[in-house]
Amino acid sequence: MKKPITVLLLLICQSGYAQVSYERLVNAANDGDNWLTYSGTYRSERYSPLDQINTGNVKNMKVIWAYQMQPSTQAGNGLVETTPIVVDGIMYLTEPPSTVTALDARTGKTIWSWSPDMSDEVLHIGFPRVNRGVAILDDAVYVGTLDAHLVSLDAATGAVRWDVKVAENSSGFALTLAPLAIEGKIIVGVSGAEAGVRGFVDAYDSATGERLWRFHTIPAPGDPGSETWQGDAWQTGGGSTWLTGSYDPELDLLYWTVGNPAPDWNGDVRPGDNLYSCSLLALDPDTGELSWHFQFTPHDTHDWDANQIPILLDAEFNDKERKIVALANRNAFFYLLDRETGEFLHGNEYSKQTWASGLDEAGRPIVLPGTDPTYDGNLIWPSLQGATNWFSPSYHPETEQFFVATRLMGSVYYKADVEYEEGQPFLGGGEQALSGDDAAGAIRALDVLTGKQQWEFMLHSPPWAGVMATAGGLVFGGSNEGNVFALDASTGKALWDFQTGGAVRTNPMGFAVDGKQRVASTGGSTLYVFGLE
Repeated sequence: MKKPITVLLLLICQSGYAQVSYERLVNAANDGDNWLTYSGTYRSERYSPLDQINTGNVKNMKVIWAYQMQPSTQAGNGLVETTPIVVDGIMYLTEPPSTVTALDARTGKTIWSWSPDMSDEVLHIGFPRVNRGVAILDDAVYVGTLDAHLVSLDAATGAVRWDVKVAENSSGFALTLAPLAIEGKIIVGVSGAEAGVRGFVDAYDSATGERLWRFHTIPAPGDPGSETWQGDAWQTGGGSTWLTGSYDPELDLLYWTVGNPAPDWNGDVRPGDNLYSCSLLALDPDTGELSWHFQFTPHDTHDWDANQIPILLDAEFNDKERKIVALANRNAFFYLLDRETGEFLHGNEYSKQTWASGLDEAGRPIVLPGTDPTYDGNLIWPSLQGATNWFSPSYHPETEQFFVATRLMGSVYYKADVEYEEGQPFLGGGEQALSGDDAAGAIRALDVLTGKQQWEFMLHSPPWAGVMATAGGLVFGGSNEGNVFALDASTGKALWDFQTGGAVRTNPMGFAVDGKQRVASTGGSTLYVFGLE
């Protein structure tokens, strides 16, 4: 639905006109007033360089405005997991399941809103009806939809410029991630492993929507890595790519994470390491060719996909300057890799786990016997939801701290027989997660080069919200109980909180308008924007 043209033009004039060149995206770290990509920058630090709000005055922070998400009649309602993008006073966000809305970032007033025409029968096997955000490049906004389309919208009006089908939703495919915009290209991945799809990463021409390349995460016979699959298991191998990647413009490499193999809990029908499931891929953005890979959990049988945000940083490691990628994995281990070569540099346990005695010199887990799912059930930490999940960590480049929202929960894992049927769940078992007093959560601060825990802030239950560090010495986060909070980044001490009235399931982000710093998060289906005045 569009606003009347006179109102629309007035609001555009009031708010400015979005123009985001590739060069501007490359230099996003120097533009703290705006939030130009899903994770803030191509390095995915989810760090705000703004310091107007700091440890001394955050206690005075209050709600500046709030926006209530509108119930959608398209394919039912869903959970709010969006990270807004802010460009020169305009905020672009998604509402479940696949609506895009532009707001005046000063007031929250709606400029335009667009929803796709989707069937009420759209499939979403193994995940809720969610959308995590948009990408912006030049004067267009890009969104993936629950029925597996990629759409380009005019940033000023919301008018559709092009609409391409990425995959068949009837087979179980969907797009729930925020796309990544690089020079002339829009990069997307897909959800759907729980339906036994064969995952991939795609690149599309930003101007025309033409598909430029596709990298399949499950190799076909004869392709590199195909020896890790047997028989026809690769055809239903899973390997979803449902979370936004990172990008190094200098090395010209994309870093994209890959989900679990299928079926999830019965590994008998897919012997081998099952590449490239549960891996980090370094891809050539021009061709889609694989530069290197690292597999975190070979032959995963616990649904510990690697769909977590990879953070890029430069630091001295073992007396040598390194270009590093850091990742807190769902399997409860923290990893440092050389992002030029994929070499394993360091790994350590950052949360409770009972499935491995550690990592070997190459970073491969040393799996303990008797830890696979069984027909009777087997209690293992972490739960299938992992020690962390899709929600974002944060990195403070000045203090070299890595902040991660951690889930302290185990599960009883069950194995079951399975047969593949297109468009149906392909799981091979299930799990019963511990809850109540047997589960908790924490925000943890790690030394990024050692993985050593510096402090933790305990939560009553395992979180579904990420974190954001700021130059003001703060770490923002949220809880299932509805609190948005600010912690002292040096100590973990709680300095401020606000009760939203609904579970927080988003990653906080920051921006500024008219010289005033803002922090945005959600509670339930409401977006809150906070500031000092």
